[in-house]
Amino acid sequence: MIRLFFGDPIFLGYIHKMKSSLCILFLLASHWAVSQSLDKMITFPSEDGIIISADLYQIHEKSAPFIVLFHQANWSRGEYNEIAPILNTLGYNCMAVDLRSGGAINNVTNLTKLNAVKAMKATQYVDAMQDMRAAVQYAKRHFAQGKLIIWGSSYSSALALKLAGQIGDQIDGVLAFSPAEYFTSQGKPRDFITSDAVKIAKPTFITSAKSEKNGWWGIYVSILSDKKTYYLPESVGNHGSKALWSQYPDSEGYWQAVKAFLKTI
Repeated sequence: MIRLFFGDPIFLGYIHKMKSSLCILFLLASHWAVSQSLDKMITFPSEDGIIISADLYQIHEKSAPFIVLFHQANWSRGEYNEIAPILNTLGYNCMAVDLRSGGAINNVTNLTKLNAVKAMKATQYVDAMQDMRAAVQYAKRHFAQGKLIIWGSSYSSALALKLAGQIGDQIDGVLAFSPAEYFTSQGKPRDFITSDAVKIAKPTFITSAKSEKNGWWGIYVSILSDKKTYYLPESVGNHGSKALWSQYPDSEGYWQAVKAFLKTI
């Protein structure tokens, strides 16, 4: 029988090999978890019958918190190709939704937009509101048995704040990346978002590029809830949810703020 002692070089070598093996197993497990979060495209109807496309990132039980992700102007659900799997690793299920006001990003075409155009439906920013409401309802019926959070980027972040003020009893929090009163050119009043944001009582997080603060500060101040917070980078930062993309050196600051906020819900 070979006896190994703590100070024995053979024992130390054995421990080193064990640690290396455990590291490899951990990396493999992490890779497996991320691979399991690869999206599955689903479809469901909007309020007017237009078929909405979405990518479902569900690797946890339905009791896990669920985040509905909305993209920025001229883009698609592909905005969240990198973001959603990271949210999965943090314990969240997600659904990245194509809104009818959009286009393509990261080689992902906005199929909801194509369906709306084919049906000769309007595709301005404000027209996407019905898609967002439908997405929240669909998520609640089929996937989200626990807490439900909505998350928007650029124009959809403003609409997410409006939605949070309108259906606050159906959600548990809202994140808005670069919101503003974008809708006057579409015939809406200057306080189109603020008029409903004042009703928000659930946890609210707002962030943007550094130069964009003036665009949303009035909205933020109007939110009477004390469950609100914001983040501005010390750097220039980026517009919309893409601020979290790893290609940007300052993305980690945004992620730290997002993680801290999500822990409060």
